Amino acid sequence: MTRPETAAEVFDALGTDYEHAFRTATAQRAALTDLLAALPPEAKVLDLGAGTGRPTAELLVAAGHDVTGYDVAPKMVEIARSQVPAARFELGDMRELSFADGTWDAITAFFSMLQLPRPEQETMIGRLAAWLKPGGLLVFATVPADVDGSTSSSWGTRSARAASPPPRSPGCCAARGSKSSARTRRSSSPTTRAPGPSRTCT
Repeated sequence: MTRPETAAEVFDALGTDYEHAFRTATAQRAALTDLLAALPPEAKVLDLGAGTGRPTAELLVAAGHDVTGYDVAPKMVEIARSQVPAARFELGDMRELSFADGTWDAITAFFSMLQLPRPEQETMIGRLAAWLKPGGLLVFATVPADVDGSTSSSWGTRSARAASPPPRSPGCCAARGSKSSARTRRSSSPTTRAPGPSRTCT
């Protein structure tokens, strides 16, 4: 039986085809619009699963923010550095990253945890919350499905997937002290804020 492809293999093969497939992702752009409206000037933003740099990093740097993106696929990092030179892009697995608590004003993770088993997703969200400054923002997008460890095919590839139904993702954030926003986008979880006295959820 053919093993599922790793995330790096899948996205190295896709390259800019992935960007083109999601160029009309209105829910993602709407979430970014909300994020841009809430960020302080010159915010430090971490983009996990940065892909080609578009649209997330491109829109954030255009608004004057300091963006650092990570991706597991070398081809994606190469494309992102070319397309969005004002941001920084590095090769790396999010599970292996380490930052001091309170490093980032915001963290974005658009569909970049789909190939992590569900327990690893929940552990990762807890780590992201710690990396945020008090009142910082987490934008985490996934698909609203109750699957864990299933294999699916898309763009001619086969890879393992895991996701949670909509009520579960906000809950695992709230369990770690983050509050969920009332604004929810289709095919994504809400934007959440890290705990902190200076800012409250809207």
